[in-house]
Amino acid sequence: MQKIKAALLSYGMSGKVFHAPFLDLHPGFELLGSWERSSKNIQADYPNTISYPSLEAILQDKSIDLVVVNTPIDSHFEYAKKVLLAGKHVLVEKAFTATLAEAQELAALSKERGLKLFVFQNRRWDSDFKTVKKIIFDNLLGDIVETEIHYDRYNPELSPKKHKESANPGSGILRDLGPHIIDQALSLFGLPNAVFADIRLTREHTIVEDYFDILLYYPDFRVRLKAGFFVREAIPSYIVHGKKGSFLKPRGDVQEDDLKLGKKPNLESWGIESKTNEGTLHTEMDGDIFNGKVPTLQGNYYDYFDEVYKSIINDTVEPVTAQDGINVMQIIEAATQSNQQKRVINL
Repeated sequence: MQKIKAALLSYGMSGKVFHAPFLDLHPGFELLGSWERSSKNIQADYPNTISYPSLEAILQDKSIDLVVVNTPIDSHFEYAKKVLLAGKHVLVEKAFTATLAEAQELAALSKERGLKLFVFQNRRWDSDFKTVKKIIFDNLLGDIVETEIHYDRYNPELSPKKHKESANPGSGILRDLGPHIIDQALSLFGLPNAVFADIRLTREHTIVEDYFDILLYYPDFRVRLKAGFFVREAIPSYIVHGKKGSFLKPRGDVQEDDLKLGKKPNLESWGIESKTNEGTLHTEMDGDIFNGKVPTLQGNYYDYFDEVYKSIINDTVEPVTAQDGINVMQIIEAATQSNQQKRVINL
C-alpha cells in the first residue's frame, strides 16, 4: 500500500485526540511528527515520530505529503496557505477559516496548485448523526417539515485556553461549535435560501459570543441550529419532524470521550453507542404506525481518514470539500450579519 506521510501543526488536544490515533491506525498513512512549541509530547506516544521545532521545518521536509492544520482558527488561513505554497496537501480543522474570503482564497489556491484541500468535519461520522441521516434519507418521515440540531453544554466557566476567550477573528461559539452542526445541516439539506440568527453573550465576564440560535430557511421547511453553555438538562440533540412522523435522538457518540481517555480506535468495536441513547422513531410504515427505539449506527472517524487517503491516492473527491467549508463560512457570515442587523439575510 502506498504511504502518505503526514505531519501535524500542533500536538495539543486535537492532535492527540482527533488526528494522531487515526493516522497511526490507517495502514496508508505514516505519521512523521508534529510541530511542538513548548511541550514536547508526541514522541512519548509515538516513539518513531519527529518533534519539529517550527513550521518552516515541516514545510522544508520534502518527505511530507500531507499537513494537518489544527492550530487556533485565526491562524488557519496563514498556515494552510503556506502549506499549499510549499506544494503539500492540507487538511484544515474546523472552523475552516476566520472569514469567507479566506476560505475562497484557499480553495482557489489549492485548485491552481493541483493540491488536495480537506476540511475536517468529523461529526459527519458520529454515530448519532449517521443514524439521523439514514432515517431522513430512507424517507421514513416523509417530507421534512422542520429539523432542530443542538450542540448544548452546561459549562458556565470561561475556557482556560486564552485564544478561545480573547476577541480574535476565530473566537466564539459560532466558529467553535457552530461549524459542527452547520455542516451537518448542509450535508443533509444543502444551502438554504436565507438565514436568521440571534447570537448572545451569556456567561459572566465573557467578551466572546457563547450562544446562538440560527434559523435556516428552505422553500418547504425550516432548520434550527442552537448551541449554548447553560443547558443543564438537555433535550434531544436531533429533532426531526416530517409529514409521516418524527425522530428524536440524543447526542450519544462516544468517540471523543473514549479518545480523551486514551483508548485507541479500531475497525471492529469502535464508536458503538450505549443502547440507552437510542433514538425514538414515531412514524407510519406500510400503513402501520411504528413507535419505538431505533438501533444506532456505528460511528468511526477512521472512515473520514480513509476517504482522505483514497482522495489523494486515486484523485477522487474529498470527503469534505473546500466548497463545503466555504458554504459553512457563508452561513456563519450571514448569521453574524443577521444578528447585527436584526433581519433575515437572503443568500
